[in-house]
Amino acid sequence: MNQQIFNMEDLARQVLEARKTQGLTQEELAGLSGTGRRFIVDLESGKQTVQMGKVIKVLAALGVALIVVTQWK
Repeated sequence: MNQQIFNMEDLARQVLEARKTQGLTQEELAGLSGTGRRFIVDLESGKQTVQMGKVIKVLAALGVALIVVTQWK
């Protein structure tokens, strides 16, 4: 399913949904992505200052693709 992300809350919702759909705990996702549980908690709560490199690792661990589309106005 394609979902547009406009802010951290949107991203947080997608990560949480993907994790729960796959039956993973926050601890398991942290292990799979090489991050810490605290990072997963912060990401799923929509924290504005999470590290993008770690976000990409989490998305990869969940099998979620990050696609950037430029929409020039």
